[in-house]
Amino acid sequence: MNGECLVAGIGAGELLFSHVGLSFMGGVHPMTGVVIDTHHPLHGQSVCGKILAIPSGRGSCAGSLAIFELIMNGHAPSALVLQHKETILTLGVLIAKELFRKSIPVVRLSAEDFASLAEARHAVVHDGQVDLHAAAPAMADDGDSVTLDLEGFELTETDQRFLDGEFGEAARVAMRIIIRTAQIEGAHSLIDVDMAHIDGCFYHGSGVLQFARRLFELGGRVRIRSTMNSLCVDRRLWQGLGVDPGLGRPSDELADIYRAMGVEPTYTCAPYLLDRAPAFGQRIAWAESNAVVFANAVLGARTMKYPDYLDILVAITGRAPNADCYLPEKRLATLRIIVPRPDVLDDSFWPALGYHVGKIATNDIPVLTGLEGLPISLDDLKAFGAAFATTSAVAMFHIVGATPEARTVEEATGGSPGVGRHTITIEALIETWRELNNAGSADVDLVSLGNPHFSLTECERLAALCTGRMKSDKVDMIVTCGRDVFEKAKKEGFIDVISRFGGRFLNDTCWCLISEPVIAPRVRYIMTNSGKYAHYGPAAVGREFHFGSLQRCVDAACSGFAETALPGWLTAGSIS
Repeated sequence: MNGECLVAGIGAGELLFSHVGLSFMGGVHPMTGVVIDTHHPLHGQSVCGKILAIPSGRGSCAGSLAIFELIMNGHAPSALVLQHKETILTLGVLIAKELFRKSIPVVRLSAEDFASLAEARHAVVHDGQVDLHAAAPAMADDGDSVTLDLEGFELTETDQRFLDGEFGEAARVAMRIIIRTAQIEGAHSLIDVDMAHIDGCFYHGSGVLQFARRLFELGGRVRIRSTMNSLCVDRRLWQGLGVDPGLGRPSDELADIYRAMGVEPTYTCAPYLLDRAPAFGQRIAWAESNAVVFANAVLGARTMKYPDYLDILVAITGRAPNADCYLPEKRLATLRIIVPRPDVLDDSFWPALGYHVGKIATNDIPVLTGLEGLPISLDDLKAFGAAFATTSAVAMFHIVGATPEARTVEEATGGSPGVGRHTITIEALIETWRELNNAGSADVDLVSLGNPHFSLTECERLAALCTGRMKSDKVDMIVTCGRDVFEKAKKEGFIDVISRFGGRFLNDTCWCLISEPVIAPRVRYIMTNSGKYAHYGPAAVGREFHFGSLQRCVDAACSGFAETALPGWLTAGSIS
């Protein structure tokens, strides 16, 4: 089978196939290559040394960081075979090849050829070819770095100066990888961007530090305003919390390297909550999946779903592929989803719906109809987007009447008559609710809030729910938020109210990166209002999860038990 060669090379081995996309970050163990996503069909199997055939990645932008780590420590697949355009995983391979001369082949097949792999047991990948019968050819030297074919690619004078090394070696390497990524995206030119958000600043293994050190040593410095995502630790508290110095110290070092390259130490996974959020139509370069979909869908800014590491390379040059959501036609909905309208509503509706929609629109930009006139806040859109970005690979969504490019279905779709349709049933939503609630007991030992980071209005609402109450001594309640939101909430008195209730706050880090001892060893059951954390948490920390509204979370903190009945919007008579 002849496909599109995304990264050249030779690989052979047992073929591991799935029709479901896989997020390497949070879905594959970075040190072993074992699939840890409990929701995935390949759960428990190892990708190490296999020919991994998946339709695409999904979820976290940090998939590039995760596969890079696996390549660096020798636990990567022998090759990747894909069906859909997949920039995130491919970029991680390109980085390893360009900077460290380590690589695996990556190829994209047609839908028909990809489907034919389902029953295959062994494969050989040689550049853009996949053979199910041949023996592996001898390994060949395919070059020291990423091959650039610039024919048909438009370079400005400044782009060429980057390639010629006038701005330093880090900028030269960055420009080479940006151009190759643009070509994978189908772009023939680059554009200027004026803001970046850097996701790959959290410690995920020694490879992450190797990358940052190499870039800094080569003279890497950002040219545009750049903010920093969450870390693995609260920099001001980790030692007092008993965090292993083997995690805390490299986390600090990694953050300091990015600061030395000029990245602002914002330490938040919700950069749209910062004072200088991007404006409608502004071209930015953001990684962190929830931030990407919020920027595109809710703010109307323009960004690709940036793989980790491409974000810092774009920040060093200020140049980005002229592709994907930068282009008006790539922002149009390709799937219309009709949603049953709830007559009873609580805030758990939006993340549950986002998670469900992401499973339907894995590689399609959806437009949701049926919810017109329902009250929906920025916090609701944040929760919806984070859960949606967990199960979908695309960079945005539309909700008619709620997001700025979807005043009507026609506006969201560009009037295209070829848009697909899908109607969500109440039975399907109940199934998703049960998927997010996997705990075998009603017990709750920890209430986890702030994934993505809490906003000021969420702090205000939580304080109102906590007023005059006291949590159980048997239950921990921890909230994560950015330092800037924390200071504002402190001035408003919200932090004091929540602290009197018994809640604690962490800054700088987020739940997808938190483990023991912050999560106490005694904790068996966690309750969260985050669809994103309800998905990633079971694999990340080995606990069982309850999912529900913020009200239910506070009630569980007081009683030590989760309300296990279906919410009102899922019960008979609550849907019109």
